[in-house]
Amino acid sequence: MPSTTNGKPLQIDVDGTSVRLTSPDKLVFPGITKREVLDYYLAVGGPMLEQVAGRPTALERWPDGVASESESFFQKHLPTSAPAYVHGVEVAFPSGRSGTLLDPSTRAAIAWAVQMGTVTFHAWPVTAPDVAHPDQLRIDLDPSPANAFHDVRRVAHACRQVAGEWGLSSFIKTTGSRGLHVFIPILPRWTFIDVRHAAIALGRELERRHPDVVTMSWWKEERGDRVFIDFNQNAQDRMIASAYSLRAHATAPVSMPIEWDDVDGVDPRDLTLRSVPTLVAERSGDPWSGIRDAAADLAPALAAWERDVASGLPELPYPPDFPKMPGEPPRVQPSRARHTPSS
Repeated sequence: MPSTTNGKPLQIDVDGTSVRLTSPDKLVFPGITKREVLDYYLAVGGPMLEQVAGRPTALERWPDGVASESESFFQKHLPTSAPAYVHGVEVAFPSGRSGTLLDPSTRAAIAWAVQMGTVTFHAWPVTAPDVAHPDQLRIDLDPSPANAFHDVRRVAHACRQVAGEWGLSSFIKTTGSRGLHVFIPILPRWTFIDVRHAAIALGRELERRHPDVVTMSWWKEERGDRVFIDFNQNAQDRMIASAYSLRAHATAPVSMPIEWDDVDGVDPRDLTLRSVPTLVAERSGDPWSGIRDAAADLAPALAAWERDVASGLPELPYPPDFPKMPGEPPRVQPSRARHTPSS
């Protein structure tokens, strides 16, 4: 690859496509340049493409770098100025409007996104052309400030056990922060609402078995010192950082797929832009290589949802930017509801 010269733009060959990289010496993370970010994504491009190709993907862009005091923004719509080698996937949003998001199906498309200041790729749980039916159920384990990482590990193992009892395979990765993500591949036969309900059912089962460490409370004031199962990550237009994505923290951490056998020994702080390319190059295989082939029937999880509904458990709140959904309770935190005079 060509070397930088006084920060001048570079033309970099990516699998036969010439990708322009401007300001290659600009700091994106403390001590880490834009060129190094590109080199990272090219190094992990093989296994990353297996996970993101065909998935409509939003871009978390930091035009002035994470190292600066500027803010980031999410870009959902693919710009019309994108080069011909960059393609998109059209999706529908909860508002009813449609839009075209990046399809990161080539290393050149990922490189273009890096050129645009992208740090993190946030992919939908669907694969084109069927963007109406998720092929993944995603469990985001969100610890409270009081939780240690061993609490998150414990909940992850419990999640795997429940999923397995329901005939579902599960794959795990670090978040790039203090949590873990559990991805469950499913057959693309159900709506976003169905998949969200299945995630709620799984979370409620975890809460029943481990009430001391698991909570399904949407409102932070009710969670206590427990790990929150963020069921709304399965709502339409919600996104989780993709496998192998960098996260916007000073150490350039990676949301890294790992083997279940490695969960108890992993330290997410060791998985960074500097270390992950070597780990990927040296390991014998990708822990997530079989995820698409493991898609399973969601019916047992939906049966659990129906049992909970029959026993009186209600629908749970949607994110605040969603339209009001059928059966949804009021979107008001409990402390405010208790102090609101009845009419």
